[in-house]
Amino acid sequence: MTETSPISSQQRRWLKQQAHHLKPVVLLGHAGLSDAVLAEIELALDHHELIKVRVNGGDRDERDAEVSAIAARTNAQLVQRIGNVAIYFRANPKHKDPIRLPN
Repeated sequence: MTETSPISSQQRRWLKQQAHHLKPVVLLGHAGLSDAVLAEIELALDHHELIKVRVNGGDRDERDAEVSAIAARTNAQLVQRIGNVAIYFRANPKHKDPIRLPN
């Protein structure tokens, strides 16, 4: 995987607006971040580029670690986290209609 370039605060704000209406596509339960869940997140990022993930289970420190691990292991940008829901963005140049970030 290639390293993604960091997103600016303006781009982050724009991505938050785009993600506002989205529902979480992956739910992380008490079993944690398994390889199967990680594969599902990878697939969702490839298809949608911008996704929400609900991280349930565990205490706050465990959820913080899982949110960070998802970003690190998928090479995605953490756009925002509110409570148990995290928004991730990973550009996919092969996507038929890629998200174009404002400059």
